[in-house]
Amino acid sequence: MLHKEAAIREPLILGQKSYHDITEDICKPIENPAPKSWYIMITISGLVALWGVGCILYLLGTGIGVWGLNKTIGWAWDITNFVWWVGIGHAGTLISAVLLLFRQKWRMAVNRSAEAMTIFAVMMAALFPGIHMGRIWVAYWVLPLPNQFGSLWVNFNSPLLWDVFAISTYFTVSLVFWYIGLIPDFATIRDRLKKPLPKKIYGILSFGWTGNAKAWNRFELVSLVLAGVATPLVFSVHSIVSMDFATSVIPGWHTTIFPPYFVSGAVFSGFAMVLTLLLVMRKAMRLEAYITVKHVEYMNIVIIVTGSIVGVAYLSELFISWYSGVEYESYAFLNRATGDYWWAYFWMMTCNVVSPQLFWFKKIRTSLTITFVVSIFINIGMWFERFVIIMSLNRDFVPSSWSMFYPTFVDIGIFVGTIGIFFTLFLLFARFFPVLALNELKTILKSSGEYYKGLPSDHPALTGSNGKTKMEDNGTNEEQQP
Repeated sequence: MLHKEAAIREPLILGQKSYHDITEDICKPIENPAPKSWYIMITISGLVALWGVGCILYLLGTGIGVWGLNKTIGWAWDITNFVWWVGIGHAGTLISAVLLLFRQKWRMAVNRSAEAMTIFAVMMAALFPGIHMGRIWVAYWVLPLPNQFGSLWVNFNSPLLWDVFAISTYFTVSLVFWYIGLIPDFATIRDRLKKPLPKKIYGILSFGWTGNAKAWNRFELVSLVLAGVATPLVFSVHSIVSMDFATSVIPGWHTTIFPPYFVSGAVFSGFAMVLTLLLVMRKAMRLEAYITVKHVEYMNIVIIVTGSIVGVAYLSELFISWYSGVEYESYAFLNRATGDYWWAYFWMMTCNVVSPQLFWFKKIRTSLTITFVVSIFINIGMWFERFVIIMSLNRDFVPSSWSMFYPTFVDIGIFVGTIGIFFTLFLLFARFFPVLALNELKTILKSSGEYYKGLPSDHPALTGSNGKTKMEDNGTNEEQQP
């Protein structure tokens, strides 16, 4: 008699994997020398990152006049990039926290990389408001300061201040959540390494983890508490970012649909970026047995849902601007679609509304090549969405001040530079940290492993009787204790 699940759910771990095999496959990239391809990629991303840092230093030394800003467009690529990076950082916490609370097993193969992506993306996002101030050395003024600093109390009515609290809280909780999950895996690496210095470093990182029942009980408890704290942050952070626009009185911006529409758009772009990174890492690090086509399909289903919500939001904006009867609102959206930046609007609609609908077809949403291409298109489309929202202000109430925004080399250099910094950090993460939650994967091996799902329910490998089986005989006692 086969498992009840066997005919319904596809396995999440392919092949005849044992607990020991999981440990070996995930620790191997850390223990072995890095391949030449890794050095080539980190050299390229490092050079791009250095170019970006140089552009930032030039900006701070010269002033934000080196950007292509003008009288009409006071926010340009800086806030476009800020909102884009914050959006990308949404998927990690959603995968980790929300799916953990819903006990979704498929999250375990993708959560670690998604969490790392979140942290690095939020770091890139936080950079842009800082340099937009022009005087980054007084950036601490955005924090509530004691009276010893003089009359510098911040304006608590400003959503720009709410951003500070929302994003710093989001970053802190995400970082703690990510690190707590890494502790058992750091301990596994610590116990396997032979060289004293790396062993000492991973020993410090693992905080003396013992792996006993009490430690695992506390680990589970802390993970659930952090998941409960992080879940509302998933919805609050991008809602508050959207209020930078929605609380203004500018036509096309002051709309109540922004918070839910920004949140769904953030999850949409975040999942696309996770897919872009995971599909490359899956091939490069030979993790096909753990990041399966089924994982990709689940994530594509989320993209269908969130992409459809974004499409409905776009159409709602157009309808409400017409239905309101306010000529300024109607013109704002007409200008987006047919004005100077019509091409950006076209790319936004094509990438964000049309391309995700391809995933309704199972053959397409299970195709890794098409998924990779569409995920890149979605990231491009979501950048254009933020670009269109901001650039559509190029025609305001006074025709004499109408103008176009043209990015300078500094605008482009800083944006490309942050992509370089992001990929440099992610490559370092993939080299020195376990990219999959190996101890969590072990907890689903017997329920979702391909080998175990095909066994009769009374098989010794599942019941634990009659001594060790062939599958269990490869690992040590410690490696079998997730």
